[in-house]
Amino acid sequence: MIEVKRTTKETDITVRLNLYGSGETSISTGVGFLDHMLDAFGRHAHIDLEVSCDGDTHIDDHHSVEDIAIVLAKALHQAIYPVQNIERYGNATVVMDEASVGCDIDISNRGFLVFELPIGGKVGEFDVELVEEFFRAFAMNLPITLHLIYHRGKNKHHIIEAAFKALAVALRRAVAINENAGIPSTKGVL
Repeated sequence: MIEVKRTTKETDITVRLNLYGSGETSISTGVGFLDHMLDAFGRHAHIDLEVSCDGDTHIDDHHSVEDIAIVLAKALHQAIYPVQNIERYGNATVVMDEASVGCDIDISNRGFLVFELPIGGKVGEFDVELVEEFFRAFAMNLPITLHLIYHRGKNKHHIIEAAFKALAVALRRAVAINENAGIPSTKGVL
């Protein structure tokens, strides 16, 4: 089990995870919608995941959402790097009712985000502009190349949840053990 803690003036976060788990989760971030998304992420990535955050949500959810992505990415970094004997690339398209979102990732040790989800406004009390902030912090701090592409859908909750689940499945596929892969790079290092 990997554990990463981060404390700032704005947040106090602990993430514990087992990359090759069974999808058991315990999530308490103070941001209800994010709890739901992280639960879905852990379950569909088959990662045992515990996340706790005490954040300044009396201001808004921004610091908590971004900082949780940073700490989650750093924990995953410890679990994945140095890259060896895994597939490296993963992709998935997830549908939720009318919504469909695709995710492509490269465990490249290079942070990059392509975010093409046409969402705005709120889901309940959650500002959906924070979804892009989460994925950017996640991609840059892991680091991975992450593309999230909207195919269709109208319901913002469904679109966002499909994106988190697509990332989960793509990550699960990218970290799949392949003993023949060695260091999966023409450079010989990632």
